Order: sequence, then structure tokens, then C-alpha cells
Amino acid sequence: MKAKDLRERSQDDLKELEKSLAKDTFTARFKNFTNRLDDTSTINKTKRDLARVKTLLRQAELNAASGAAPAAKVSAKPPTPKTAKTAKTATTAKTSKTAKTAAKKASKSEAK
Repeated sequence: MKAKDLRERSQDDLKELEKSLAKDTFTARFKNFTNRLDDTSTINKTKRDLARVKTLLRQAELNAASGAAPAAKVSAKPPTPKTAKTAKTATTAKTSKTAKTAAKKASKSEAK
């Protein structure tokens, strides 16, 4: 199933499809466990289709909550500010494992 085809379906139809795909995934896994499944690739195919349907349902939910605006591309990781503690120096990278643990213990004792 392609996402393009799924976007043309209604929300109720997608919810019903989600239920049927979840059931199909379960039955395929059960048949595989009992050695009655001939084509094991059906498990991954149904899982992917189920994920597509769930993604579209979630996108529609978010669009409805935000006022039906198209979803903007969101970065996976928010930028973090660089501080003196997070910046590594060349000498810190070259230190041995024991020196690093000693430095951690020293910083913990200073924090107290």
C-alpha cells in the first residue's frame, strides 16, 4: 500500500484498516510461530502498512489540533547551547580512562 493511496481515504476507513492490519499482523506472527506461514515477508509488509496508517492518523490528529495547517518539518534534535562543561578540548580527549574517572570524582566532590 502506498501512502498516496492511503491519504485519499477517510479517517473512519483508516481506523478500520488499522484494526484489520493489526489483526493480520498478529495472525501472520502466530502462523509463523506454528510453522504454518509460507511467506514470512507478509509479516514485515503488514507491519509497514500498519505504521503508514498510524502515521497518517496521527498527522490528521495533529493537523486538526493546530488548525488544519500542514505539518511543518520538525528537526529530530533541538539545538543545544554549548557550555564550558560540554566542550571537549584536545587534552581531555587524549587523557586515559583512569584520568577521566579521577576528574569525574573530583568534580563530584567540588559540587558538594
